[in-house]
Amino acid sequence: MSLSHTAAEYMLSDALLPDASSSRAKGLRLELPSDRLLKFVTVGLPLFLVSLAFAREFSAGSQISCFSPTNFTGKQSAYTDTACWDSLIHHGFDAEGRAITKSLWALKVFPYSLLVVAVLMYLPYLLWRYAAAPALHCDLLFIIDELDKSYNRSVRLVQHMKKIQQASAEPEQFWEEYERARRERYFEFPLLERYLTCKQHAHGLVFIYILRNLLLLLFLAATCLYLVFLHLNIFFQDEFSCSIKTGLLQAEPHIPPLIPCKLVFLSVFQIISLSVGSVYVLLIPVVIYNALQLCQWDKGLLSVYEMLPAFDLLSRRMLTCPLNDLNVILLFLRANISELTSFSRLNAVSALREATANKEDIDTVIDFMTLLAGLETTKPKH
Repeated sequence: MSLSHTAAEYMLSDALLPDASSSRAKGLRLELPSDRLLKFVTVGLPLFLVSLAFAREFSAGSQISCFSPTNFTGKQSAYTDTACWDSLIHHGFDAEGRAITKSLWALKVFPYSLLVVAVLMYLPYLLWRYAAAPALHCDLLFIIDELDKSYNRSVRLVQHMKKIQQASAEPEQFWEEYERARRERYFEFPLLERYLTCKQHAHGLVFIYILRNLLLLLFLAATCLYLVFLHLNIFFQDEFSCSIKTGLLQAEPHIPPLIPCKLVFLSVFQIISLSVGSVYVLLIPVVIYNALQLCQWDKGLLSVYEMLPAFDLLSRRMLTCPLNDLNVILLFLRANISELTSFSRLNAVSALREATANKEDIDTVIDFMTLLAGLETTKPKH
């Protein structure tokens, strides 16, 4: 018997988790994987395409080509290109022959507008980083630490129960004391349970998370509408008629009233706008899905911890509206599952529990570890 008791003591001592709170504070992820992907695409894509547009502009030189009269000198032709690029006003005639003008100035600011789009896409992440991430970091650090400590308390409790059972001369009296302690809820962890229950009544994190997704959705839709407006009004007009008869040149008879010009960069802008617009349209369902995750409880993670005492009470209380801070914390606990050391241990115990024949005799991890410690194969039936 001494050999089995010694083996049980070694097994339970190895089950205790080491203290990893110092390194855990630096490794917590405060963004969900889908949100991180959205940030990378929505901010990085326009910046990447704008850099390509600017690189082409610097390498190709002039962005416009005007067909100057044959009697123009080289300097006059260069002046024509510069003046038409500065104005970017199309002079034409309507169906009734009346002169009309149309500004193409949006083409000139199109690369800079994509820079503005990238800044706007980054604003929701700045909101989350400074308004919600500090509080979320504290919540995750405390909850993960308490979950691991709850697991360690259960293991230490099993060690203590093993010593009491070994010293007890009457096993029936030991199990009666154990059942009385279960009924009087001595095995609960009230600090963690009450903290999680308190988070069910808080709505600060969920409000900021929904606001973040709504802002991102608004900016995506506004960018798509802006690109549609450019395509319908400007991006299909690669040729326009320019007038340079202004100022001192207005009275010059040898200058024609209109000079035809061609935008040599328009095809590049069309490809850039189509790329950004199509990707942003595909990202809109992803943003909606991220927001809709909060409409249902994520019970998968804490269901493993129901093997610890009193966590079944918490799952029964998850019947209210899931739009609260606790549901947000559960999503980020799932993203930080690698920092939750006790989860893998309890998940393995849960799998063994499912494979055990007498499942009705195993209610919590204390019962299961008691069986592993070699106390009793089954609890006495009353």
